Amino acid sequence: MTDFAAPDTVTRSGRESDPLRQSISDHLRYSIGRPAAALKPEHYYRALALAVRDRMQDNRAASTQTSLDLGRKLTCYLSAEFLMGPQLGNNLLNLQIESAAREALATLGQDLDEVLACEEEPGLGNGGLGRLAACYLDSLATLERPAIGYGIRYEFGIFDQDIRDGWQVERTDNWLANGNPWEIPKPDVNYRVNWGGHTEHYTDEAGAYRVRWLPDRVIKGVAYDMPIQGYGVDTCNVLTLWSARAVETFALDAFNTGDYYKAVEEEVTSETVTKILYPNDEPEAGKRLRLLQQYFFVSCSLQHIVHIVDDLADLTVDDLPERFAVQLNDTHPSIGVAELMRILIDERHLDWEAAWTITVATFGYTNHTLLPEALETWPLAMFGESLPRHLEIIYEINRRFLDEVSARFPGDGDRLRRMSLIGEEGGKSVRMAHLATVGSHAVNGVAALHSELLKGSVLKDFYELWPERFTNVTNGVTPRRFLALANPGLRDLLDDTVGAGWLADLNRLRNLEGHADDPSFQSRWRAVKRANKARLAEYVATTTGVQLNPDWLFDIQVKRIHEYKRQHLNVLHIIALYHRLKQNPGLDIAPRAFIFGGKAAPGYFMAKRIVKLINAVAETVNNDPAVHRNLKVAFIPNFNVQNAHLIYPAADLSEQISTAGKEASGTGNMKFMINGALTIGTLDGANVEIREEAGAENFFLFGLEVSDVERIMREGYRPGAYLEGNDELRAVLGLISDGTFSYGDTDVFRPLVDSLVYSDPFLVLADYAAYVECQQRVSEAWRDTAAWTRMSILNSARSGKFSSDRAITEYCDDIWQVGPVTVKA
Repeated sequence: MTDFAAPDTVTRSGRESDPLRQSISDHLRYSIGRPAAALKPEHYYRALALAVRDRMQDNRAASTQTSLDLGRKLTCYLSAEFLMGPQLGNNLLNLQIESAAREALATLGQDLDEVLACEEEPGLGNGGLGRLAACYLDSLATLERPAIGYGIRYEFGIFDQDIRDGWQVERTDNWLANGNPWEIPKPDVNYRVNWGGHTEHYTDEAGAYRVRWLPDRVIKGVAYDMPIQGYGVDTCNVLTLWSARAVETFALDAFNTGDYYKAVEEEVTSETVTKILYPNDEPEAGKRLRLLQQYFFVSCSLQHIVHIVDDLADLTVDDLPERFAVQLNDTHPSIGVAELMRILIDERHLDWEAAWTITVATFGYTNHTLLPEALETWPLAMFGESLPRHLEIIYEINRRFLDEVSARFPGDGDRLRRMSLIGEEGGKSVRMAHLATVGSHAVNGVAALHSELLKGSVLKDFYELWPERFTNVTNGVTPRRFLALANPGLRDLLDDTVGAGWLADLNRLRNLEGHADDPSFQSRWRAVKRANKARLAEYVATTTGVQLNPDWLFDIQVKRIHEYKRQHLNVLHIIALYHRLKQNPGLDIAPRAFIFGGKAAPGYFMAKRIVKLINAVAETVNNDPAVHRNLKVAFIPNFNVQNAHLIYPAADLSEQISTAGKEASGTGNMKFMINGALTIGTLDGANVEIREEAGAENFFLFGLEVSDVERIMREGYRPGAYLEGNDELRAVLGLISDGTFSYGDTDVFRPLVDSLVYSDPFLVLADYAAYVECQQRVSEAWRDTAAWTRMSILNSARSGKFSSDRAITEYCDDIWQVGPVTVKA
């Protein structure tokens, strides 16, 4: 029977198994409130989570007080996404109490692994952007750099993905259905956010020109804090998420007159703002909601920062840049430039020049894309109706900015048009990337190649004006989650081989190089990899019914489904192997399991067709006795951080095959590398640096380079020309077109084939022959077990550059000037 003994003085802080057990028991009684006979593993999960949170809160309080007492500068990281992943395992690891928790639960008759599996993944992000933000929060705390993350407390995630008849089906991601034990509501930390309406211009008592914003609507933002614990230190930073509420939640007069809908209408309407991550922005109403979401969380965050300046740090807004570095994670929070100007001018009555100096010195901007369609713009009329005061401010920023451009480049009207914050093409719009660039003192790309392409293309004019503002910070991933937590077998091997210090210094993995040719070490390395593959194979069998052999080569591509990421190029290779085996059943092909995962945006027609094609090919290949002895294909539904823990450690080959010049960086490529996967890829994004670090001989390179892509597109790309000389490619497309993978239906994949044959915007056919040839080299390399193992070890050994600790150190030292602060709780 569960022991509910009385608490002692160390129950909420002790890190040994006995006080942890007592804390779990107390929370089962006082927080969960279930009788012992009714307890289930999910109740133990919640109780353990609350017990762990208690231990983090001492650190959290000490971290805040230490930063205030010492007057240290801190980072404020604004991001529309934080793909945090399950928190319990990560926090146990960072507090270094995993074994104590396991022992404490065992005395209560529970298994830690079963309890960990009860955690619902927070629906606060979608892809690489949000996961990067989460990695950066982990590294900021681990490196003892004071920081606050700011985002939105989405009630529902983007969606849960099912696969039915090969098609993606979206389900509501109700991640908060059972609550979130990691968050601490702060109802007293709330701010009002205006929307719509109009402005009034007037002269105040002192004769100064002023502007008053009279909104149509006011929403209240309420803070929810999640503690972010560093690894092996007492520093515990915070992620503050904003939830929308009505200013007046209940209209009693309407209720009393029988208008019950009217009584709660304001509450329902207001809460819609933070209801779901990335609402469909195809209709105008969806666009307005996304703009409102972005402004809502940015306004709340900046108001909170100013509150800290005024009320906690005993400073003035003039001190803002010296005490706060505010980073815009992509264009979603870029409205912050205009919002800070509004606060400083309209509320604090600073003159324009002083406010602008503070604003530019405070903000930094990280650009995450080279795709024009991903550089956010808002229709001018909609923006003006929604944020009338901000449009006035943006017009004034633009006027002064274009005057500066004219002075530097007199008579260059085309340059003025290109650089204006107001776009003219296809109707007037507000260019948010331009606003972020003009309003920030530092602009960075996220890989060496990406940053150079930014300076030479998307932001070329701005770089020519302000070269000193531009820099690069290559992305990174946290080794705590994506190696130690996801790959415990490899963690133990690394601890035995290079010592446990690698968790806080990934460069120590370089010491593995001396073991790369050791047969005994290679055998242990392969045993870890095979166990990981068996673990993934069991998960794939459970979720998809596809049986995979852990002794085969696991070829994995998991990421957001998008044409530029070219999952369909991967599928064309699978069909080519299928075609060869059907033509020659005795052909010797290295057995390979092709594993996919990723979500297609609900409104992305072609991406959903690619998901269907993957699953259609999988069904055909997996059920053909002449083929499935050598090939298997599986699509893992609902790719997220939880199943990523199974996927990355199991990969032999990592598919990073985007069109050169389209992927800003990538972080999946890094997660695969640190777990010992070899990469097949183009010279795109961080692949360039991964190849440099791993060594060209340990990377499978193929395809066009950026200069080749630019030349082909400039000369006029004709995808049909690549069909004329390639019989196999014509046969592959023919199999898709004739219904081989769709029960004779020749229409279902026609849009996909027509796109490839007649436009092929991402040069799939141009890279096909080189890709297939490179895959043959992969198969040949796989047959030499010792050589492959050596390459795998060296990839992991040379992955140190891709730790988020390195990236955050560069941000803190080179852009933010945020130094370490040692906390003693």
